[in-house]
Formats: sequence, C-alpha cells, structure tokens
Amino acid sequence: MIEFLIGVDGGGSGTRVRLARRDGTPLAEGDSGPSGLLHGVTRAWAAVEDAAGKAFHAANLEFPARKAIAIGLGLAGVHNKQWADSFVHSNPGYASVALVSDATTTVLGAHAGAPGAIIAIGTGSVGEILRADGSRKEVGGWGFPAGDEAGGAWIGMRAINHIQHVVDGRAPASTFASAVIDACGGHRDAIQNWLAGANQTKYAQLARLVLQHADNPAANAILSEAGRQVGLIGLALDASGTLPIALCGGLGEPLRPYLPAQLLQRVVPPQGDSAAGALRLIQQQLQE
Repeated sequence: MIEFLIGVDGGGSGTRVRLARRDGTPLAEGDSGPSGLLHGVTRAWAAVEDAAGKAFHAANLEFPARKAIAIGLGLAGVHNKQWADSFVHSNPGYASVALVSDATTTVLGAHAGAPGAIIAIGTGSVGEILRADGSRKEVGGWGFPAGDEAGGAWIGMRAINHIQHVVDGRAPASTFASAVIDACGGHRDAIQNWLAGANQTKYAQLARLVLQHADNPAANAILSEAGRQVGLIGLALDASGTLPIALCGGLGEPLRPYLPAQLLQRVVPPQGDSAAGALRLIQQQLQE
C-alpha cells in the first residue's frame, strides 16, 4: 500500500526532493548531488535515494520499504530515450515511478497544473508550455555548449571570450575583465589550464561576475543579449501572447531587467517549483 509520495527535481547541479503523505500533506525536503541522466543512471538513482533519505530523516521518519512509496521525477536528460528507459528499468523497488523532463515538472509546478508556460534559466535554459488542450511544447534546452542560451554557462562562456580579447589587447581592460581573469587563474597560462578542465558548472559560476559588473559595457552587452534570447524563447513558446509565463531557475529574477517589455507583461510569479510539479505528476499518474 502506498503511504508516501516523493517529488524529485533533478539536474546537472543537484537534486531536491519533496516528501508528502499519500493525500499530499507535505512532510519534509531533502537534497543531494546531481541526478541529471548525463551523469549516469546509477549516479542519478544514488542522488535521488540520498535526497529521499534526508527528507525522511528531516520528517523524523524511518525510510520505509520502497513499495510504500510512489515517486515522480523531473530529471534533466530524459530526452535521451535510452537513458530514460534505463533509469525506469533500474527502479530499486518503488511502487510507482513517473519520469518526465525537469522542464515538464517545472511548468506543472509553476501554474499548479493549469495552462501556462515557463522559462527556466539556471546553469542552462529551457522553455515549456502546457496548452489548454493538454498538449505541450518545449523550446530550447538543447544543452551545453551548443544551446541553452541565456543560461549561466552560456553567459560564462561569453565572459571567457571577452577576457581572451582583453588579454590579447583586442579589447580594453576593466574591473570586470580583471575579476573574470582572476577567477580563472590570473594570467594567460592559468586561463588556458582553466579552460582545459572547464565544464558547464564552472562556466556557469562566472555568471555572477557578469551580473556584479552589469554597469560595464561588455558585461551589459552579454546580459542584454541574454535577455533578448529569453524573449525569443517566450515568443516561440506562445506567439499569441495569451498564456502567462513564469520565470524559474536561479537566473530568472536576476535577468528580469534585461527582458523585453512585451515579455514582462506576461510574466507571473510561479505558484510552485519543479519538485511540487513532480509531486503533482505522480498524483496524476496514481489517479489515472
């Protein structure tokens, strides 16, 4: 008999879970390392289990037999069908598993299951819309480094490109450039070493420096282009401009000043997050 529900928001930077009773009564939350499927199915399940264990501990409950738990998951990487199938088939014993992309759970949480759209901007970026007829559409989310416009890694890569120009003498020095150069080692050889080991997460960590130096022309140009890219995602999601859009992710609010006015007119506060959407997902599956 199912006694507990777990909603999971899993990406390339970390995992958050929300624990509830079967009737939806919230109990506690937990977090752990990355569970995006790019990191491997075994690692993804390990992160989910670790976060779930922390949630039960926070609720002063023993971790029950998994057959008493139904789990809904919004994970990065489910577009790879082989990864997604392997993850579901590796279910360690949960009574029911519902797996979708983290974009889908984000839109379910942001609008409490009602029609609407989200643009999630964090390390990466993606937009998704849930239409009144139940159909969905995703825009962006192509992943690092080719896509994810306006995401932290995308911003960080442009900051790195700028300091390459500064170090070479192709662009003027500034406090902004110095801050990024220092973060990457302080001189050309160190920057080359930094680049050799850089991944999506490391690039994304530079986005905060761009935001901190937003008054610098080069930084401002990066942020303005990020805002333009978010506007294009919103237009592609819903050209009619009729459905509300929630900005989600760690960079959603910081980028608000750079968004087109037409998009801002449609922006509404999210009612819930991806973990809340994942709980809604598993509740819907159990009802069906």
